[in-house]
Amino acid sequence: MSKQQQRTIKKAIAFTGIGLHTGEVTTMTVHPAPENHGYKFMRSDLADNPLIDADVDRVVSTQRGTTLEQNGAQAHTTEHILAALYGCEVDNALIELTGPEIPILDGSAIAFVEAIEASGYKEQKADRHYYKLTSNLAYEDHEKDVEMMAVPEPQDEFRLTVMVDYRSPVLGTQHASMYKVSEFKTEIASCRTFVFLKEVKQLASSGLIKGGDLNNAVVLIEREYSDEELHEIAQLLGKEDLKIRGDVTGVLNTSPLRFQNEPARHKLLDIMGDLALLGVFIQAHILAARPGHSGNVSFAKILKKKMNEENSLPNLNTERPAVLDINQISAMLPHRYPFLLVDKILELNNESIIGLKNVTYNEPFFQGHFPGNPVMPGVLQVEAMAQVGGIFALNTVPDPENYTTYFLKIDNVKFKKKVLPGDTIVFHLELNSPIRRGLVNMRGRGFVQGQLVSEATMLAQIVKER
Repeated sequence: MSKQQQRTIKKAIAFTGIGLHTGEVTTMTVHPAPENHGYKFMRSDLADNPLIDADVDRVVSTQRGTTLEQNGAQAHTTEHILAALYGCEVDNALIELTGPEIPILDGSAIAFVEAIEASGYKEQKADRHYYKLTSNLAYEDHEKDVEMMAVPEPQDEFRLTVMVDYRSPVLGTQHASMYKVSEFKTEIASCRTFVFLKEVKQLASSGLIKGGDLNNAVVLIEREYSDEELHEIAQLLGKEDLKIRGDVTGVLNTSPLRFQNEPARHKLLDIMGDLALLGVFIQAHILAARPGHSGNVSFAKILKKKMNEENSLPNLNTERPAVLDINQISAMLPHRYPFLLVDKILELNNESIIGLKNVTYNEPFFQGHFPGNPVMPGVLQVEAMAQVGGIFALNTVPDPENYTTYFLKIDNVKFKKKVLPGDTIVFHLELNSPIRRGLVNMRGRGFVQGQLVSEATMLAQIVKER
């Protein structure tokens, strides 16, 4: 299978188990799904089988798990099944639930991964959706002492590095890394969720971990507990006895840790599940210090915002053939040297236009505008943008040589970065509203090497010369 193509599972897989927090028994069936479907949850126990998109904008709670809500329905603790699908590089799946929460099983994602692998994969024709990070992106929560950063990954892999430090003599400081998604199945998927016994009382009092026990979480104990304390915690959990000794410290589970740094690896698993809510395969290196679901989701929203901004960019490729060359531009515009500031039109249609201006040190304005530190004047950037907009406006009439474009208003002008000799500014203008009575309302942006340098909204009028 080409890595560039989407895939789904060959046949449905099902799991029945208790929900970690709700304590309700749910059957989850993961179904194959068509191209570009992404991940969606379906509550088949509710009227009309409401769907819930696995989208970071649908997150309504990050309290010890990630909860999604849409169409009046919720899906709790979504991170483990999403991490399994993402880690197995499944693009499309419908996750049917007969209750509010994904079964916790043993607290890891290994059962999901094994079932997905046993089902097999169905190759699909549509291209896989990727997001390749091109610049550093950081997030910090001082209150929770969380730091996260995404940096470009030269090998186009999804790489994760996690550090956890709970200032605990039992857990200590731990690190975990995953260098590519294919490592998830053997290195990360089997790592279980963990909790300190000191947290259990608070979580139980908050109505959480109703389905928690030593079989679905790694429980850590840092001090000795009296029989009375253990009995109180057991009652909060709705159990007669926790069946643990209160005079020991360390890992309480009957089975040993699966990795020495299993807690850190599970945090990495959680990050994968939460970042799967972006709906794309990320090509970046994510570094996280003391992460949790709240920070994961906040960081995912920052990534989504950046991704959407970049996806909204026009085609800034300057190597393609020109739609209009300098001679054709001169035939449409009345401007001449040194005030003709458009060199080429790359794209022109009924909705938008893309043109460019090559900025050289030989521009006459550099002789008098900061000659020791040449910077293209902002007003001339706006003028160049306006000239591209003028060509766009004139293109709406059959005989543009008989018309002139006059600009009536320029608003919301912003300059983001310096434009220097050697730069090429690519201008993209698009209609803000339909053209009426010769009035053309446009939004314009200028880019240098893909970075926004200037923007404005412009109102022009096309006037026929007598």
